[in-house]
Amino acid sequence: MSRPFRPALLVAAVLALLGGLTSVTPSNAATTITVATAIGRQDNSTASVTGYVVGQPTATSTVVRSNFPNDYALALADSATQTSTSSMLYVQIPTAFRASYGLQSNPGLLGQQITVTGTLAAYFSHPGLKNATAFSGGGGSSDPGDPGDYYAGAEGKTGAALKAALHTIISNQTKLTYDQVWDALEVTDQDPNNSSNVIEIYSGRSIAKSSEGGGVDDWNREHVWAKSHGDFGTATGPGTDIHHLRPEDVSVNSARGNLDFDNGGTAVAQCSGCTADSDSFAPRAAARGDVARMIFYMAVRYEGDDGFPNLEVNNSVGNGTAPYIGKLSVLKAWAAADPPDAFEKNRNEVIYTQFQHNRNPFIDHPEWISSIWPN
Repeated sequence: MSRPFRPALLVAAVLALLGGLTSVTPSNAATTITVATAIGRQDNSTASVTGYVVGQPTATSTVVRSNFPNDYALALADSATQTSTSSMLYVQIPTAFRASYGLQSNPGLLGQQITVTGTLAAYFSHPGLKNATAFSGGGGSSDPGDPGDYYAGAEGKTGAALKAALHTIISNQTKLTYDQVWDALEVTDQDPNNSSNVIEIYSGRSIAKSSEGGGVDDWNREHVWAKSHGDFGTATGPGTDIHHLRPEDVSVNSARGNLDFDNGGTAVAQCSGCTADSDSFAPRAAARGDVARMIFYMAVRYEGDDGFPNLEVNNSVGNGTAPYIGKLSVLKAWAAADPPDAFEKNRNEVIYTQFQHNRNPFIDHPEWISSIWPN
């Protein structure tokens, strides 16, 4: 009696033969593993690891999030907001993948989810992945920026037309009261390593949420676009827009006052890396791009058509109470040198999904800055 023909066995046999002729990629490898699993499995085995790009390792305990020195490595974590190197996997990027996955060439990968296949082995004397054979992701729905068709109305536009389109898009928002800002900032600026704290924008210090107030060493609500520049105060509107309201130490907030932004000056107490002079202020280097993108947001969101002043960026300092802030050339340079990092991207997403339901377009599309302000 002959055996019945079994197509499934034939297919399996063919696939088994083909398997010996093909290299491993994420599409035919086993289910991917987490970064935490990869860190605990440093046994020179091959695995596909999925995680969020959180920076570039430059030493065993150092991961940079801006001013990337080259395209040779990246760090993955299970959370886009992770800042502890002990929870990161250091990935060596072979030459063939550097143009697409190196952070110097692709700073926009920061905060995005990717999958890498390679050997689980130490890199920079730290849990790592080496000899990668495949990379995927980094451009799909895992990136919280530019959700769906949010910016459809700006597609194909440049210059003044782009600015006008973005104004229309981001003006559709939920507005908070000044009291509600306290609670919002405790969520948007939460320290990813300590849920009881927030991160101060200029100083970078982590401080207890409970220390909000007006006393020495408390934190309060800093208007990055100084509210006297246009005299809009704290009424619901630009004075309560959390895209530019950030936690900051009371004394540092006072030292900044209503100064414009520019390079130079002398050191600011309790704010490492910050400088100020008689007409300008500069935050620490890691916050300069954030500050610039908040200023550009305000200049697009508030165009004088909703009862508030028309806010504009100019190339001056000492603007006083006029509805202007400078210095444009410096802010553009800051934005270029300090691209959006995972913390800033997450903040934009939280504001969009939980509070105001609008976005800062210059976090999602940094290239639009030079389109609107070419000179």
